[in-house]
Amino acid sequence: MVERGYRVPEVCRIIGISYRQLDYWARTELVRPSIQDAQGSGTQRLYSFQDLVELRVIKKLLDAGVSLQRVRKAVEYLQHTKTPTTGVTLMSDGARIYAVDSPEAVVDLLSKGQGVFAIAVDKVVTDLEGSLSKGKRNRNAASAGGA
Repeated sequence: MVERGYRVPEVCRIIGISYRQLDYWARTELVRPSIQDAQGSGTQRLYSFQDLVELRVIKKLLDAGVSLQRVRKAVEYLQHTKTPTTGVTLMSDGARIYAVDSPEAVVDLLSKGQGVFAIAVDKVVTDLEGSLSKGKRNRNAASAGGA
């Protein structure tokens, strides 16, 4: 089965980022399109679903005030981890990013008085799947109405 690829305009709309932002992240190798990279003028980047998950996590971290430099480290961790990313929860106190494997780790962080936020990657996956199916339903309804 061939994996569905997402083109740049669709990725920007789904993730809520500008073309410039996505282009910069691809050129600086934060997230490169895993299905097809641009091969010069006239070719299109194609992003996989997993790429969309990484992009959504990046956007959430940046929206929470985490620096791009720290976001890069978190993305590197997610890309090189041996465990499925859907089981990972990321937390940050604004200065550092933590990958949480168990509820006890969250308690330890909070007991030290650090204010943290969490991004559950599996929730990002679920939200993204919902956004994609809603978009598909809307396109199908628009096609049916125009026929």
